[in-house]
Amino acid sequence: MTRFAFTVEFDGRPFMGWQRQAHGPSVQQTIEDAIHAVTGERVAVHAAGRTDAGVHGIAMRAHADVAKPMPPFRLMEAINARMRPNPVAILACEEVTEDWHARFSCLGRAYIYRIANRRAPLTFDNGLVWRVIQPLNAEAMHDAAQLLVGLHDFTTFRSVHCQSQSPVKTLDRLSVERDGETIAIHAAARSFLHHQVRSMVGCLAMVGMGRWTADDLAQALAAKDRAALALNAPPDGLYFVRADYPAA
Repeated sequence: MTRFAFTVEFDGRPFMGWQRQAHGPSVQQTIEDAIHAVTGERVAVHAAGRTDAGVHGIAMRAHADVAKPMPPFRLMEAINARMRPNPVAILACEEVTEDWHARFSCLGRAYIYRIANRRAPLTFDNGLVWRVIQPLNAEAMHDAAQLLVGLHDFTTFRSVHCQSQSPVKTLDRLSVERDGETIAIHAAARSFLHHQVRSMVGCLAMVGMGRWTADDLAQALAAKDRAALALNAPPDGLYFVRADYPAA
């Protein structure tokens, strides 16, 4: 039995999320079915994180245990061939030790949220960014975002369906950058609550529109109450971009 680590890229639009679902297609099921087609084995693919329906992945990390002897490159090529035409691709594949775990060995996770700040309808990026037609003040958004960095109780920014044992998390980074019509929000932490990034982005957008102040954001955080949330941003613009692990 060999444990293989994968780096996975996927367009989340056709999927119910990463995790296998009874009521629709998932990224996990797509990869597991492809491995079964290649090896004849039913395996579980474990990921560094679980993304919601419509959320995308640039470099999700995952692993699976495979009994059939195969070189990593050949396995990667075979899985990719079997996954067509689904918008999922294995970018890298390598053998790892049996104690390496995509989720439990992960030391940190990073996301990027992309906003198209424009009035014109989306063409190429439809479903891949959140279009906000009101002008956004990215500097005000960034300044307000710093209130959320650090150790906090993020109950306000947590989905009612979140299964985390504690709402207390340490947010290592939350930055807002503008490049023309594109606003990119970068978030990094050891782990996140369900909907945390989307909820933070929604509130920052309210600040950018001038409907909220930084004080309003601080009060929402202090409320520790989901009812204090201004807005939960849609999944379209959210991408899992990186998982960090101990150096080999």
